[in-house]
Amino acid sequence: MYREGHVRRATQRLNHLQEHLKNNNTELTGLQLVTVESTSAGTVTIIDNRTGKKVEVPITHGTIPAPALQPLGLTLYDPGYLNTASVTSRISFIDGAQGILRYRGYPIEELAEKSNFLEVAYLLIKGDLPNACQFEEWEHSIMNHTYIHQNLTQLLQTFRWDAHPMGMVISAMAALSTFYADANAALAGVKVFENLQLRNKQIYRIIGKLPTIAACAFRHRMGRPYNEPVNHLSYTANFLYMLDHLQDEDYRPHPKLVRALDVLFILHAEHEMNCSTAAMRHISSSLSDPYTAVAGSAGALFGPLHGGANEAVLRMLEEIGTPDKVPEFIEGVKAKKRKLMGFGHRIYKNYDPRARIIKEIAHDVFDVCGRQGLIEVAVELERQALADEYFVSRKLYPNVDFYSGLIYKAMGFPTDMFPVLFAIPRAVGWLAHWVEQLDDPENKIVRPLQVYVGPEKRSYVAMSKRPEAQVSSSKTYISQNSRRRLVSIQAQTQAPSKKE
Repeated sequence: MYREGHVRRATQRLNHLQEHLKNNNTELTGLQLVTVESTSAGTVTIIDNRTGKKVEVPITHGTIPAPALQPLGLTLYDPGYLNTASVTSRISFIDGAQGILRYRGYPIEELAEKSNFLEVAYLLIKGDLPNACQFEEWEHSIMNHTYIHQNLTQLLQTFRWDAHPMGMVISAMAALSTFYADANAALAGVKVFENLQLRNKQIYRIIGKLPTIAACAFRHRMGRPYNEPVNHLSYTANFLYMLDHLQDEDYRPHPKLVRALDVLFILHAEHEMNCSTAAMRHISSSLSDPYTAVAGSAGALFGPLHGGANEAVLRMLEEIGTPDKVPEFIEGVKAKKRKLMGFGHRIYKNYDPRARIIKEIAHDVFDVCGRQGLIEVAVELERQALADEYFVSRKLYPNVDFYSGLIYKAMGFPTDMFPVLFAIPRAVGWLAHWVEQLDDPENKIVRPLQVYVGPEKRSYVAMSKRPEAQVSSSKTYISQNSRRRLVSIQAQTQAPSKKE
């Protein structure tokens, strides 16, 4: 199945590349630049129809090396990296056409049913499932690094009361880089991470401290004191404890909620070369410290097209309101007047396997916390969309974001905590790619090329000789507070002066 999926994806990539080159050359020059001929020897022959020059390029793992086009004077152009692979990886495998997701070869369905988050974290970072001794040491090492420095606590307390929790998490993670100079290659030397013990220390710190930082950000907005970790609890139970403990003696989070969050963390831990993981690899390629790289990756995750998508789904369902309004909404989507969030995926052209699992655990959460009215809207929206040829023909199926926001809402999380709940487990995937990149002999600093389409060489023109309005306006938005002050000043300067 793995090899068949690889071949299918390789064929799709080659066809896409050929079509892209044809379309662009027709548009720009009216010429067909290349033709691609497959051979049985595991190569492709690329012929430049302008010159007749040809190159034979080897096929490896369904890919062709981009530098092979250099002898023809060509560069691959691929906005958004729709069909470009920049790394080789053994961490996760996705077959979007079949709706398959595997971590290190293990189906996500089996891991969600039988495993726990820290065990999956070990699998992703180390490469194999741990035995009992390995897991005990791994869990102890991570839970022994859950406390954060008092200076970092003081930093978090300086944020505004209404600061977005994701902004606090990103800032705190970046600040951690100043606490651990031994993890900074610029200070400790470029070979610092050849020390495996030092490398492991940073992994324990990041995985262990992220829930503590997130819990502080959550309680900050409510004006509640920050809770210290309770390390004899499980990873997710400790997180829920830090979120909710007040003065209840021997407080323990509900086991069904602990398990539901654990499964959600497993599902969000890794997903190949997505936007934030690509950012992690990009930043790390310069040998930046892992704390700065994780902060940058979390910044990429913060965007509504990535980690903020489930929040957008929730707002969409709230806007629909009731199941009887679903037909009207669907017609609005088909007329391109409304946007359908939580359906479709860059990779998956089938039902996202993570969405199926989340839909199942949602009922456990509803049993404990009560059934959310919006779940009826979501179920009806899914039913009608999957029965409509408009969506089916476009392969628009529910993705992981469609139901996860409903579960988080049922558990009492405000919508601005959703990306934080995504960042905590995804940090494991980021660190797995960080480790893999450090050990990859082909690793180079990331430096994509560009296609320059700007003006040719120009001579400097004095300001007095430049024509008017050649550039866009530099005006900016003025807040109502500033507007009030400005109109007051204008009224003051325009008023006639009083005679003595």
